[in-house]
Amino acid sequence: MPASVLRVLPEAALDLFRAEAWYRERSVRAADGFLVEVGRGLALIREAPERWAIFRKGARRFVLERYPFSILYRVEGSTIWVIAVAHAKRRPEYWRARRPQ
Repeated sequence: MPASVLRVLPEAALDLFRAEAWYRERSVRAADGFLVEVGRGLALIREAPERWAIFRKGARRFVLERYPFSILYRVEGSTIWVIAVAHAKRRPEYWRARRPQ
C-alpha cells in the first residue's frame, strides 16, 4: 500500500529551488524540463515508495533520468519524507543528518 502523504523538508525544497535557479540562468527549457522530471519522480515515488532500494542511512534514492540529480527520501509509516534533491557529483551525502521534525 503506498504511503498517503508526501512531505518535503525545507532543506530539500531549498535544494530544488537552487538547482532549478541554476538551470534557469542557463536555459528556461532546461529548468522547465528539470522541474517536470522531478515532478515525475515524486509521482512515481508516491505510487510505490518501496520500489527503490535503500541507499544510505535508511534513505531511498530515485535517480533522475536526464539530469544528474537524485531524490532522496525516507518512508515513515504513511508519510514519505523527501530529504534532499541532491546532485550526483557534488557534496556527497551532505543530506545524511537531515531528519523530519
